[in-house]
Amino acid sequence: MKWRLDAGQIEVLDDAMVEVLRKKTPAERVEMISAAHRTARGLVEGGVRDQYPSWDDEQVEAEVRRRLLGGTE
Repeated sequence: MKWRLDAGQIEVLDDAMVEVLRKKTPAERVEMISAAHRTARGLVEGGVRDQYPSWDDEQVEAEVRRRLLGGTE
């Protein structure tokens, strides 16, 4: 099955997941978002380092920022 990302597509949450999220405090929700961001950043950084092994940390960091901020070029 091929998945496509569509900015106009709205994901519907399962009722059980909605209930779990409603029980979280605002601080817990912020921590969930923060953890997801750290995971995404780590995955992107690993991919950049794998794709460009000769780049130094500054180049890698610039590319990670570009990708996370929506750059496509």
